Amino acid sequence: MKRIRGLWRELRFVFALRVLPVKVALFHWRAHRLALRLGDSFSLTSATRPRDLAKLIELAHSRKCVVELGTGTAWTAISLALANRACKVVSYDPIERPERDFYIRLVGLSVRDRVELIVAPGADGGAGGDQPVDMLYIDSSHACQETIREVRAWQPALADDALLVFDDFTHPLYPGVREAVAQLGLGGQQHGSLFVHRAVPSAAERRG
Repeated sequence: MKRIRGLWRELRFVFALRVLPVKVALFHWRAHRLALRLGDSFSLTSATRPRDLAKLIELAHSRKCVVELGTGTAWTAISLALANRACKVVSYDPIERPERDFYIRLVGLSVRDRVELIVAPGADGGAGGDQPVDMLYIDSSHACQETIREVRAWQPALADDALLVFDDFTHPLYPGVREAVAQLGLGGQQHGSLFVHRAVPSAAERRG
């Protein structure tokens, strides 16, 4: 019976991948199997859900620079680079998880070269980048004040019409995300567990 339940879970996982681009789905299938072999329960439980990841990939389409706050084991960062060959993905996390090295080896050098993993809190970034940030994806501490600090740290680096995407916006265990969005006064749309805000330059910025 245990074997049957395990097989059923695997089939459900594979079926859920149908919403992803083929090469991203293949990476997730390989990463999932590797996580099982490694006993990496963190990745198996924390990886971005396929439907949310599909939306992220859609939002990142044609964008040149994406910053992720909250690397985990880098499945999302790798997926975004896989889906968009013109995109550089920079991901911040204060915790360096050694497992991420195994997963990034599952993709070719052309993808690895466009994924930069920085061991630092997300609020430490945002200044001095070599190009404007087209999309900021926040999936870090989920605490209200920390999320606010991260947004404010990165606002000067955002390109005109950049997207701010907050993960776990509806998660009952992480009310800080919704509270941060409300305190920042950000309008936007909810897509599954994601909240998407489009940054619009002020009238003064547009004039000069």
